[in-house]
Amino acid sequence: MNSVELKTLNELSQFSFYIPAYQRGYRWTEQEVRDLLNDINEFIPREIKDTENKTWYCLQPIVVKQRAENEYEVIDGQQRLTTIYLMLYYLNQDFVEKKRDKVFTINYQTREDSKTFLLHPETENNNCIDFFYIHNAYLAIEKWFEQKEDDSFFDKNDYRSKLKFHTKVIWYKTIEENPIQVFTRLNIGKISLTNAELIKALFLNSSNFRSTNAERMRLRQIEIANEWDGIETSFQNNKFWYFLSDDQREDNRIEYIFNLMNDSGDYDSYSTFRFFNTKLCGKTEEDMNQYWEAIQAYYQRFNEWFSDRELYHKIGFILTAKIANVRELYDKSSALKKSEFLLYIDSVIKHHFRYTNLFDLDYENKKTKSVLLLYNILTMLQNEHDASYFPFDDYKLNKWNIEHIASRKDSDSIPPANREDWLSDVKCYIDTEQPEGPELIAKIDDMISRKSYENDDDFSPLFETVTTHFNKYMDASDSIDGITNLALLDEKTNKGYKNAVFPLKRKFIIELDKSGGFVPVCTKNVFLKYFSDYPPKISFWTQEDREKYEQDLVRVLSGYLEVDK
Repeated sequence: MNSVELKTLNELSQFSFYIPAYQRGYRWTEQEVRDLLNDINEFIPREIKDTENKTWYCLQPIVVKQRAENEYEVIDGQQRLTTIYLMLYYLNQDFVEKKRDKVFTINYQTREDSKTFLLHPETENNNCIDFFYIHNAYLAIEKWFEQKEDDSFFDKNDYRSKLKFHTKVIWYKTIEENPIQVFTRLNIGKISLTNAELIKALFLNSSNFRSTNAERMRLRQIEIANEWDGIETSFQNNKFWYFLSDDQREDNRIEYIFNLMNDSGDYDSYSTFRFFNTKLCGKTEEDMNQYWEAIQAYYQRFNEWFSDRELYHKIGFILTAKIANVRELYDKSSALKKSEFLLYIDSVIKHHFRYTNLFDLDYENKKTKSVLLLYNILTMLQNEHDASYFPFDDYKLNKWNIEHIASRKDSDSIPPANREDWLSDVKCYIDTEQPEGPELIAKIDDMISRKSYENDDDFSPLFETVTTHFNKYMDASDSIDGITNLALLDEKTNKGYKNAVFPLKRKFIIELDKSGGFVPVCTKNVFLKYFSDYPPKISFWTQEDREKYEQDLVRVLSGYLEVDK
């Protein structure tokens, strides 16, 4: 099976590498070479707590397939490997030939004389484009070290030691029959090996563990492989995944757990793999089981949260609103009884909103969106006849905004190209029983026939008159931007409104709901006049509607934030 380990550059010296024809030629620029030189120079090895070891600089994976003893075909990573060779070759020139370190060899299938050329890369050779780039890379290395001669803090011997013994590559050895397929997967779209793939190879490579019973080890690793697939399959359920995470990755979602377990303090691309490599490689079968059980414990806890409707909604809210991180919640959940944990979850939400007053919230307040989200979630939970779950996947995959219930007097929100449609739409809902109704319809018809809506000076006054007509039953002293005139809605539907008047927004909401689209329960309640006394004024958002909505906001949210005017 595929295996993975970390190797120092010094450990590569015994190998011969073969670069097959399907690989592109060497193309690193001077800047890329200098970046690698600088990265290694700036890295400072430090003592690893409770061990005799030091940290190391980690290079990205080199993917290989064995051809013979100590001979490998390079599937991915040949650009880095060639540059490393040039660096080691350059540093070797400080010694007479018999004192030089052994350096691995590289042979390009498409360049028969490449092995010979690489014996003296300092010699200019323009026989092919690969040799041109390799020679220039060597000159860049030479120039970099020459410039360091004036740096009193730079020590070439220290650099040599750091490069050979404190720089490691992730050595990924594949047993797949067709290396071209592996190369294609890694290079079409540049899909790098993930931490999850590398960690899986750690768990499933028997040579990484000391065991007194090889067959028992083999069977246990088969079990781990099946359990691994089970966890990954569960995470492929977007409802489960987006309850926990907002990472829009499509595969290797199990890596979420590995990243949570990584407490190394390092945050580069492969720090999680290095963390597990330190914990697992060369350890016992018991160590393997211990860490796998810890991984399962995370998954089982998450599954428990997902299956409990109250935990699902409240934890989902906390994670979506970024009030606390999942590791904090996991640690608390592990330490507390379920009833205590539920109280703790409530206290986290209350603490977050401890200085928030419902009536201070408006369209511009950063907390308004999260309060409306909480309002929807608590409303669902408080309905004992409602068994539905808030779709965090829909909420995270689609951008959500706060929307005015009654529209603002902002004619600039209607671009000229949309004004004719806007006028035609609102005309259908004008209340002709009101004194201004018939005259308003006549003005709209006249503007459409003359196309005068293209002129801002003509359109803006009529827009304001229409908006006033639909907002006439609201108290003008209440801010149009206040929380009691706001609801939660996805951006696509929101933009589709084009600052529509209330009855048109209501029509859009009903159509979206009928088509199976997700409409938050409280948004639906608002536009369907759920809070209003019968018979409601269907085409108008009235002051009574707004006050009844306010009462419900207070009722639902009073346990979590201040609700005093």
